[in-house]
Amino acid sequence: MNLTTAPRGTYDIMPQEALIWQWMEVNIREVLLAYGYGEIRTPIFEHTELFLRGIGETTDIVEKEMYTFLDKGGRSITLRPEGTAPVVRAYIQHKLHGQGGTTKLFYLGPMFRQERPQAGRFRQFHQFGVELLGEETPLADAEIILLAHDLYQHLGLTELEIYLNSVGCSECREEYKKALIASLQASSSQLCPSCLNRLERNPLRLLDCKNDSCQKVTAKTPSIHDFLCQACKEHFIQVTTLLDQANVKYEIKPRLVRGLDYYTRTVFEVVNTDLGAQNAICGGGRYDGLVKECGGPAVPGVGFASGMERLFTTLEQSGKLPVCSKAPQVYIISLTEELSNVGFKIATTLRRNGFKVELGFEVKSMKAQMKAANKSGAFICIIIGEDEWKERQVTIKNMNDGQQIRVDLPDIVDQISNLISPQGVINQ
Repeated sequence: MNLTTAPRGTYDIMPQEALIWQWMEVNIREVLLAYGYGEIRTPIFEHTELFLRGIGETTDIVEKEMYTFLDKGGRSITLRPEGTAPVVRAYIQHKLHGQGGTTKLFYLGPMFRQERPQAGRFRQFHQFGVELLGEETPLADAEIILLAHDLYQHLGLTELEIYLNSVGCSECREEYKKALIASLQASSSQLCPSCLNRLERNPLRLLDCKNDSCQKVTAKTPSIHDFLCQACKEHFIQVTTLLDQANVKYEIKPRLVRGLDYYTRTVFEVVNTDLGAQNAICGGGRYDGLVKECGGPAVPGVGFASGMERLFTTLEQSGKLPVCSKAPQVYIISLTEELSNVGFKIATTLRRNGFKVELGFEVKSMKAQMKAANKSGAFICIIIGEDEWKERQVTIKNMNDGQQIRVDLPDIVDQISNLISPQGVINQ
């Protein structure tokens, strides 16, 4: 075990990159709040049973990927592998359904899945997601998809593709499952072990398999659209009509089922085709039975989750990442040990007035300290020397053009404000 290396499938977000993550989070929150969603923060871990019942026991997440352990009380605990089930649990626990009407929530944070790390897939990863609870109307489905579309547009991503499908309700989906099993049994020998195991228990999951042999077999199966009941057909038509009205481009994919068992009717993905195999940066849909399955009333819901790492990569590929700098606005140089206390006082005053200030801790030669000031990227350098300080003055140097002025100590904040705003814009 190498204690100086992060565990496999995890990584560190260093300060420079963290600035970009903060930019993404600010923009995500801005759009979600504009759509009327309130932030909810659920625990990192939950009772294992919540995910067994909520996600489905035959899913890859539950069968292979969950970080599950017994706590000291012998209770089975799981690090959250996704965000919807915890939000639904909180919705039930805090009786939000009792308030009536629609509940609109969003979350943002780390998730955990014990899977084979690869490009775009980690064991600790980050998601943001939205949940709209209490509405069965197709308007809710359309709003969720439009929200995802508008959010990525807001970030500058205009070339993403939206894949759309309906997996029907529990009744028409049951008829489709029977037809699917019947069509696959003759070719079952060509299925991978996981699909063969799921053929009778959860045949829809076979449509989501990425194995080439399985995809060839399932390509010949009937379409779920041939088995949708009239209510599900009308629901899907209304969703597509609303999206057309909003000028949201999409492609209907009859084989799209998503990887979680709780979905009903509408499912969708937002895809960056340049990412390779792991190309979905967002996925979601309707889950009308989940609240009841988790112990609450029969309340419909719809939502989506988006992977932050894949979003970061997509923004990077598209040249949409901002240039973020952690450089200070002001760098303070003290030329003697006695004057370092003055530098500390000036730094404190400027910071309390909203400026980003770096204080040179070590008293070195003027040349060495100016080199450090240049390396820091500061716009302004304050030099505190013995000659200036005899008159209670300091030298302010503009690092862009090299111009210098002497100012009295009480005038420092005003003088710095004249040269640079607290937001980091150089005043001309």
